[in-house]
Amino acid sequence: MNAGFLQFKPTFGDKKANAEKLSALVSSVKADLLVLPELCLTGYQFRDRKELAEYAKPIPGGESIDAFTGLAKTIGGSIIAGIAELDGDKIYNSAVLVSPEGYRAKYRKIHLFDREKEIFTPGNDGFEIHRVGDANIGMMICFDWIFPESTRTLALMGADVIAHSANLVLPYCQKAMPGRAIENRIYIITSNRTGDENRVEGESLHFTGLSQITGPGGDILAQADETEETVKIVELDIEKTRDKQVTKRNHLFTDRRPEFYKLD
Repeated sequence: MNAGFLQFKPTFGDKKANAEKLSALVSSVKADLLVLPELCLTGYQFRDRKELAEYAKPIPGGESIDAFTGLAKTIGGSIIAGIAELDGDKIYNSAVLVSPEGYRAKYRKIHLFDREKEIFTPGNDGFEIHRVGDANIGMMICFDWIFPESTRTLALMGADVIAHSANLVLPYCQKAMPGRAIENRIYIITSNRTGDENRVEGESLHFTGLSQITGPGGDILAQADETEETVKIVELDIEKTRDKQVTKRNHLFTDRRPEFYKLD
């Protein structure tokens, strides 16, 4: 499968301008799967829950899903992108899977980061696997990465590729992804944003860029720099993710001994 990431700098609150920029970036792209950043149409640093509610919309439906469907049609494949989801009186930091035919699935961020705890509701649907072509795709969002249980759960569920939409501000994730990929023998596509947001007094956010595609052997197959707006696509050999033999006597999953692990 041909898959990759889009990295860019969104303008806070301007969904139309952000959608137009995304459309321009993918205008000549063809891919089976393209991963976009977290909250890519709205920007990230909401001042409070009231402001967030102005931008959040129910899923499925709305102009954001329409925009992502248009991008999927352009690339001839599936889009995974971050979005603010309104569900009754709850607002989730979500990711959606959209094909050229429209909305397919969503994931609600389980591990909220810092001020997100004040404005978003923690995800309540758990992790799921979705088929895209011949590959099993799992979704996680930004800070989910720091919990190894996230990637391991998706890998045990059969994920070949983890689509990781992000707005990373800490300097650790990109360094950690090779380890996450090795310990699960999977591909991880981290799509991060660039730029700065300074909308909350006393809180300046710098987004680290460096989006990357990490292979099941821990190798970096493609990476953006800290500031560029770009799309990078590589060919993924899905069969590599399905061989969990570390040696002829060691299997990554069947050698596990959960009775000795402390998870609570």
